[in-house]
Amino acid sequence: MALAITRMLRAVREGDPQALDHLMAEVYAPLQAIARKRLRSGGRSVTLDTGALVHETYLRLFRSATPLWRDRRHFYCVAAAAMRQIVVDHARRRAAAKRGGGKVMVELDSSNAAALDPVVEILALDEALAHLAQLSPRLAQIVELRYFGGLSVEEVARVLEVSEPTVRRDWRKARALLFHALHDAA
Repeated sequence: MALAITRMLRAVREGDPQALDHLMAEVYAPLQAIARKRLRSGGRSVTLDTGALVHETYLRLFRSATPLWRDRRHFYCVAAAAMRQIVVDHARRRAAAKRGGGKVMVELDSSNAAALDPVVEILALDEALAHLAQLSPRLAQIVELRYFGGLSVEEVARVLEVSEPTVRRDWRKARALLFHALHDAA
């Protein structure tokens, strides 16, 4: 499947008019699975449904007449980033409407996770993730793929073409750095 997607992406870049339809048919189910995982992991954090998130992602991904994704890995990284931006934009709109857009400091801790305002949690995580990207782009990408993209350790390893132990180690490190960033901000 990975090779097929890479071939379709190449055909799209080369201007094959049917390639985009074939590509979308091939990636729609994986995008839907990613959206389902993301929305499930967010619990009540977003009022988007899977279909809305996939369609908005599709619109962002295929906005350009000739998308320039290099390969399957690049495509899924861009898709995870698009989903992150959609969820964050949605959370920002909700925060602005519900609370006048004021910032609230939160502490990311398993004991108070249920009590956190999910919109504020997403916004705080996005800000901390932006800082993490400055320190280590790969760590930020792993968080983006795992949290916003909903990918498993195995899927992230395939997408980034690294070993599963590397993803697990980087995932632990990224979570620790994000925890400290969120804790320090609080």
